[in-house]
Amino acid sequence: MPKFNCTLQDTAGRLFKSSISADTMEKAVYALQAKEFIVLEIKPEKAKASFGAFFSGSRVGSKKIKGHVLAFFAEQLSTLLSGGVPLIRAISLLGEYSTDKDFGPVLVAVARDIAGGNSMHEALNKFPKVFDHTWLSMVEAGEVGGHLADALQQVAKYVKSKELLKGKIITAVSYPAVLFLMSMGVLTYFVVGIVPTFADIFKDFDIELPMITQVVLAFSNAVAQHWLLIILVIGALIGLFYFAISTPSGRRMWHKFHLTVPIFGKFISNIYYEKLLNNMATLLNSGVSIINVLTVMEESFAGNVVIRDAIINAKKDVASGKSLSLAFRNAKVFPGLMTEMMLMGEESGRLPSIMDTLALFYQEQVNQFLARFSAMIDPILIVGIGGIIAVIVLSIFLPIFKMSQIGG
Repeated sequence: MPKFNCTLQDTAGRLFKSSISADTMEKAVYALQAKEFIVLEIKPEKAKASFGAFFSGSRVGSKKIKGHVLAFFAEQLSTLLSGGVPLIRAISLLGEYSTDKDFGPVLVAVARDIAGGNSMHEALNKFPKVFDHTWLSMVEAGEVGGHLADALQQVAKYVKSKELLKGKIITAVSYPAVLFLMSMGVLTYFVVGIVPTFADIFKDFDIELPMITQVVLAFSNAVAQHWLLIILVIGALIGLFYFAISTPSGRRMWHKFHLTVPIFGKFISNIYYEKLLNNMATLLNSGVSIINVLTVMEESFAGNVVIRDAIINAKKDVASGKSLSLAFRNAKVFPGLMTEMMLMGEESGRLPSIMDTLALFYQEQVNQFLARFSAMIDPILIVGIGGIIAVIVLSIFLPIFKMSQIGG
């Protein structure tokens, strides 16, 4: 007879796990309900996985989940909770009907952990590749403050904002990247395939080749004869670069370069500032304390040690009694506009609102850069690649014109 594992709630509201044998799942549910149990979850007992199956399959929560899936989950869960659906039942339903095959098992495991006595943020914390620190902090604040549904709406806003920015960046760079790769393919064909053919023709004629033709032929010969050495040198340089940035000093220099590189430095800085302000405002609106907010930001900005260390120093200053605006000013990394606006927010008691406004300002700066970049990069690439091809074509046709004049 099949056996079913289930999570139950008795008349006193206590949660516990049990198992029951029955011919069908419907009969199992009927038998449990007859004993006045509320069935929160029930599923057939699975055979234990074999040693080979353990290594052939993927562990639940080992894959990252797409942002739009997470945003949809947060919104739907908030709606269900606002409608009076119990938390465990709501998460179980969303897990059961999830269209993402990797996310559904995660939600089932989260519901099971909550039914076992864990809080929601403790259950989410078991899947760090799926739910980041911002997720955990907002959910924890929502649970503690008794406004989990509102906190989940803030989570959905946070995820959507992050995905929107990512989509804009991908859209802005995808076409230029494709155009550049195709152009490099055409140039490689010219240099390796076409130029050597004409070089053999020019050898049969006793004429002095123009300087531009000599340069192009020399470059083509170097590529054709030493292509393996060129690849090895490029590979060695890439390996040396990655080794250099793997050291603490090299990583700091590289991350500082991100913020100061001409043209793109301000754009990258604005992305960091928008993310920092948006996340801090979201966490503060969810009821997270300022120290915990800075702790989450410290972990969120592990990808740039310059920003991360500035946040760590700011957290120390705040813990010692200084205001947030003064702590950020002392870090000497963040712009004066940010610290002054923070000061105004602290004085007016509207710090989260001021941060939201400032985040929108930096978001607009990022959007303007992406719009200008998309408008300028295409003609620059076309003119640049076209100019290189024109030089190659000119280097081929000048000797041909010269030979035709001699022949005439």
